[in-house]
Amino acid sequence: MSTSTEPTTHPGTPDALPLAATPRRHEDLGWHLGVLLRAYRATVEDALVDVPHGTRGYQVLVSVVQGDQPTQLALAEYHGIDRTVMTYLVDDLVAAGLVERQQNPADRRARRVVATASGRRRLAELATQVHDAEDSLLRVLSPEERHTFRELMRRVACDLRDVDAGTDPCVVAEAELSGPAR
Repeated sequence: MSTSTEPTTHPGTPDALPLAATPRRHEDLGWHLGVLLRAYRATVEDALVDVPHGTRGYQVLVSVVQGDQPTQLALAEYHGIDRTVMTYLVDDLVAAGLVERQQNPADRRARRVVATASGRRRLAELATQVHDAEDSLLRVLSPEERHTFRELMRRVACDLRDVDAGTDPCVVAEAELSGPAR
């Protein structure tokens, strides 16, 4: 039995870090988030196959229905999407009949992005499909753990983005999902 106090290093690597200083997979948040994000995209994209721009289009549609980001520029800034890319995304949502551009009565030079009746109905359907896909992804957790997981993720995301939790798109989507339709 060794009584050395020197840290163990990875064998065969020059200037190796002590094993104690390297992250363990079960403690590596970045690895966990990467795996979860890839699985989320694959799972949810199947539910959003007919939505222009997939999950990104869905998230923008949620924001438009919510009404807190009324212009393309506001939507682009909120979602961290280049404004020229947002133009194409909104064009495609318009072509799909989910949103429309309307003149802003407060500023005739600006256009508001608003959901159509069809867009609102479609979002209600999509929200249920997305929630079901998320539940499938999180099936290893009990329903209570899923709720806690979503709540913790929402808190961290809202804190990082400095978003009012009462108007966060994730909260709105979750409220839609837990409504009487479920």
